[in-house]
Amino acid sequence: MLKNISKNILRSRFVEGIIGSVAFWYLKFVGMTTRWEVSGVKETYEALDKYGSMIVIGWHGRTLEMPYFWNKKSKLNALVSPHRDGRLIVNILRKFGIGNIDGSTDRDSAKAALSLMNNLRQGNSIAIIPDGPRGPSMTLGMSPLFYAQKSGKPIMGISYSIAGSYVVKKSWDHMLVPFPFRKGMYTITKPLIIPKDATAEELENYRRKLEDELNNVTWEMDKKMGIPYIPKGNSKKSRKEIG
Repeated sequence: MLKNISKNILRSRFVEGIIGSVAFWYLKFVGMTTRWEVSGVKETYEALDKYGSMIVIGWHGRTLEMPYFWNKKSKLNALVSPHRDGRLIVNILRKFGIGNIDGSTDRDSAKAALSLMNNLRQGNSIAIIPDGPRGPSMTLGMSPLFYAQKSGKPIMGISYSIAGSYVVKKSWDHMLVPFPFRKGMYTITKPLIIPKDATAEELENYRRKLEDELNNVTWEMDKKMGIPYIPKGNSKKSRKEIG
């Protein structure tokens, strides 16, 4: 009975709100105290001025400090699953000035796709974690490119690395958990425009190019920050099969 009561307390919106607030202030504190070397933020704002909105992507293991540099003057809505973990993420994002779109890349994907396209048509930027929620890690699916092709909006990838971070090796995404008062690097890739008449073969080339670019900048930053090499390709399913 006590176990069930504890679960119900942890699942309550009130407790989720407290956890979300604590997480937000911790991540903001980390962002404020990190000695950042930043690349691509200026180009991001220039792209926003030119195109009005964009498609932002990043890897599941690098989501914690992704929102830190977003300009609150520009509307950004992130695709977030509506389950319990998703509600916690929404609490944190809202405090960073980022909205949410209910949905998932593997559940009710048609509804999520419609919401994402409507947001782009309305001039809102969208954020997608293309290797979540199950992986394979650091692997780009095709959906962000389809949104870019249909909308004419650019895609930009975000990644970061912070020296001394803890790598959760038991998680499929090898989540990077940062600590304050460290040195860090934050990189946004150059805007990528997908032509409306791009063929399936060309789309695959763009997909591979963007995935390679985002992975290469992540590995390069990790090397400079002293973070051990984290390979791509892990997933929740494969980890269970491996045992």
